[in-house]
Amino acid sequence: MEFTHIPVLFEECMEALNIKPDGIYVDCTAGGGGHSGGIAERLSAKGMLISLDKDDEAIAVCTAKAEESGKNWKIVKSDFSEIASVLDGLNIDRVDGILADLGVSSHQIDTAQRGFSYTVDGPLDMRMDETQRISAYEVVNTYDAKRLEEIFRLYGEERYAGRIAAGIVRDRQEKPFTSTVELAKAIASYMPGKARYEDQHPARRCFQAIRIEVNHELDSVRTLLQEGPRRLSDGGRMAVISFHSLEDRIVKEEFRTLQDPCTCPKNLPCVCGKKSLGKVITRKPITASDEELKINNRSHSAKLRVFERKE
Repeated sequence: MEFTHIPVLFEECMEALNIKPDGIYVDCTAGGGGHSGGIAERLSAKGMLISLDKDDEAIAVCTAKAEESGKNWKIVKSDFSEIASVLDGLNIDRVDGILADLGVSSHQIDTAQRGFSYTVDGPLDMRMDETQRISAYEVVNTYDAKRLEEIFRLYGEERYAGRIAAGIVRDRQEKPFTSTVELAKAIASYMPGKARYEDQHPARRCFQAIRIEVNHELDSVRTLLQEGPRRLSDGGRMAVISFHSLEDRIVKEEFRTLQDPCTCPKNLPCVCGKKSLGKVITRKPITASDEELKINNRSHSAKLRVFERKE
C-alpha cells in the first residue's frame, strides 16, 4: 500500500524527544510511519513504541513497517485524545516521550477520494476515520447558515464567513454540494473579487474549518494536551507540531499552563495549591530549516513546541 508522507521537522523531533534506547514512546499520529520509524530505529530491544492513528490506511502501513522492523512496536487504531485509555489498556503508567504531528498527511491530501483537497476533485468527505458517520457532505448540506458562519469564522478565521455561509445555504437548495472542487469554486464566487487573488487559495480557510468540524480536531488536541503530559515520566518530553494558528495557540497556552498553573494574583502568595508539571523547552517554536523548506513545501507552516515533565 502506498502511503507517501514526508515527515516534517524529522531531525528536530528526534532531538526534542531526547530518545532513550530502553524507553517507552507514543507517536500519536502515525501517518505513513515517518516519525514512528525514526523513533523505532533509535530503540533497543527493551524499548517500546506505540503508534496511534484513526486512519485505516495509516494503520495498515504502520503495521507492515512494525512487522518488518523487528522492534517492540505496537499499532493501535485510536484518536489521540484517548491516549490515557490506550496506555491503561496496555498496563502502562508512564512513558518517556510523546510526539504529535497535528497536520493532515500528504497522502490524505493527495488522495482525491478522501476529499481533503480543494484543487483536486473528489467527494465531500474529509473524514480521517472513514468509519465515522458525519462527513463534510453533512456539514455543508445540513448545517444552517448561522452554524456554518460560526465554524468558518472560528475554525477558519475567515473574514467573509457570513457571505460564504449564506451563499452555500442558498445554492444547496437547488442541488446539494457533492464534490470538493465544486464547493471550492462556489466559495470563491461568494467572496469579493480582491479576495480571490490573495496568496492562498480562497477556499483554504473554509476547507480547514470544515475538516476541523468533521474530525473534532481542536477538542481532541485539548484533551491530548491535558492527558498526555500527565503520563510522562520524570524528564519525559512531549513534542507537538502544529500547522495553523488555532492549533499553535492551544499548544502554547496549554504548555504554559502546565508550567505555571497557579491562578492566584501574582502579587500574593499562592493558595490555589496547583503545582507545576514541568517546563516548556521551546521559548519560541522550532520551524523548518532552509534546506527542508526547499524539499518539502508543506513544512512552511510547521511549528514544533516541546514540554518536559519535571517532578
